[in-house]
Amino acid sequence: MKSKLFFFFAWVMTFSVSAQKVAFTEYNLKNGLHVILHQDKTAPVVAVSVMYHVGSKDEQTNRTGFAHFFEHLLFEGSDNIKRGEFMKIVSSNGGQNNANTTQDRTFYYEVFPSNQLATGLWLESERMLHPVINEVGVKTQNEVVKEEKRLRVDNQPYGNFLSEIMKRLFTKHPYTWVPIGSMADLDAATLDEFKAFNKKYYTPNNAALVIAGDIEIEKTKKLVENYFAEVPSGQVVTRTAAKETPITKEIIDTAYDSNIQIPAILAAYRVPGQTEKESKVLEMASAVLSQGNSSRMYKKMVDEKRNSLQVASFNYSLEDYGAYITFALPNNNTSLDTLLKDMDDEIVKLQTTLISEAEFTKLQNQFENDFIGKNSKMLGVAENLANGYTFYKNTNNINTELEEIRKITRQDIQEVAKKYLNKNQRAVVYYLPKK
Repeated sequence: MKSKLFFFFAWVMTFSVSAQKVAFTEYNLKNGLHVILHQDKTAPVVAVSVMYHVGSKDEQTNRTGFAHFFEHLLFEGSDNIKRGEFMKIVSSNGGQNNANTTQDRTFYYEVFPSNQLATGLWLESERMLHPVINEVGVKTQNEVVKEEKRLRVDNQPYGNFLSEIMKRLFTKHPYTWVPIGSMADLDAATLDEFKAFNKKYYTPNNAALVIAGDIEIEKTKKLVENYFAEVPSGQVVTRTAAKETPITKEIIDTAYDSNIQIPAILAAYRVPGQTEKESKVLEMASAVLSQGNSSRMYKKMVDEKRNSLQVASFNYSLEDYGAYITFALPNNNTSLDTLLKDMDDEIVKLQTTLISEAEFTKLQNQFENDFIGKNSKMLGVAENLANGYTFYKNTNNINTELEEIRKITRQDIQEVAKKYLNKNQRAVVYYLPKK
């Protein structure tokens, strides 16, 4: 009983703390680096992160995979950090680190005991100020990326399903390829091309440095100045988002995967980008359909009819556009067309009938809990602050997002389903085993 009470009170404390406003200080260095500081002394931990506003959409059509490649390459070392030493420095000082890349941004981070704040700042300044980009590092990381692609995509069941969807939904926008990119493009690239990509995008004026945790604001400002002020500013990055022509006729196609024995049916719709209110409403719509065992599609297709091994829908939200995706795997040799009809029937119900008050209350609770969970750790706070600045042009989005979620109505869910989830606006892919 004592154990249960402890975890209950711990949950209540996390809920109350995380639901409070996130205080932060933000400013720019002279070189354009945007700095965001959040003080939280509840634990002796600090997250040091840098979000560069560069992803696979910033690549050329014949040089895809560059942004993801740089996620790896910029761990190679610097003028002051020998090859292979970056991660050793982190672990030997009690920290953890990683990075990830999307179509829109690259995010590097370290989480340290708070007395190692300066170590984290030094590491990130070294990455930004003078990384070593040479033939040895490029060849080494090229093999690393190839192995990752083999493990996560080429030899992974259903590993190419997102790629198959994106290249059908997008014909003009760079979202048509996924961040892993083409190994042939990386093999063909020259060292000068890699250096040019780094010089253009991995600059202070195209980045946000976010530090969250057990810090002293004024002391941290001085440390930031000491480590980052000397980094030269780069050229201003300008972008013109490619505009897609609306889909007005259903696209039906077939894709093959040699790693699967069970086929799948995929249906995807092009929808607004993540900063639009409709994007969050579409997330709610997907939760109604397939989040959890009590969701509509799961109950109907997995529990009751038992014609599906798995069914899901989700809103794949990106900066310029999104992709609303539904898919199902058949059980007992059920035809893929039957599964598609069952999924379509549930979407039609969303379009024609308001969800119940009970469903809506449950949905609101799910989204509030998810939001609070994201901000329960310093790394989550750091990433959300960086997202607010980078994509919403409003760092305070972290404090207004929950209120915007609470404003969403049952009518909003019905309207977005009617507006975006129609057969003449989608791509259907029969994803089949390749013999």
